[in-house]
Amino acid sequence: MTQERETEAPAQKPEWQGESSARDTPDAAEIKEGIEASEAAETPAGQEATAPEEVSPERLTVLLEDARAKADESWDQLLRLRAEMENLKRRHANELEKAHKFALDGFVRELLQVRDSLELGHNAALDQSADVDKLREGTELTLKLLTDVMAKFGVEQIDPEGEPFNPDFHQAMTMQPRDDVPPNTVVTVVQKGFLLNGRLVRPAMVIVSAGAGPEQS
Repeated sequence: MTQERETEAPAQKPEWQGESSARDTPDAAEIKEGIEASEAAETPAGQEATAPEEVSPERLTVLLEDARAKADESWDQLLRLRAEMENLKRRHANELEKAHKFALDGFVRELLQVRDSLELGHNAALDQSADVDKLREGTELTLKLLTDVMAKFGVEQIDPEGEPFNPDFHQAMTMQPRDDVPPNTVVTVVQKGFLLNGRLVRPAMVIVSAGAGPEQS
């Protein structure tokens, strides 16, 4: 019977459940006590907790002036850096413009000697007692000099006489019936073509052979 009575008896509530709802929310005093207790726990043994130091207006003024000085220094550095970047950009633009203007400076220097040779030949031809053979020899030397200068700067001559017709580098002016060469062969070069570093500048103007087969049509 004793055990049954103990079973039927209502369970007692813990003390914390019996308190009023006002105790569930800590008040300001309890929060302050908790903070002080936490700060005391973090303070090393033998060392007293010190209150936060109050900053005087004079100290605030000094800190503000120091911050302003650092801000002014950073701004000056930014302005100098921007000016240097503008100067560098302007200098690069000037160098690029000069490179475009004087890209042919070396070619012109080499070409001057060809012009001098042509001028000497022209002056010699004006002489009534000029030797035609010497003038011809001088002209051939000048032409070779010009060819060498052009080759030095990547200018290659296209002279395809006797070669098969190539529409990529040759331009046919007309077709000529020929029995002594295969069809589509360059039989005459009317005007030579030129390449600049492998790129076509001007195609060779040529006359192409035509046979009696389909090529003639």
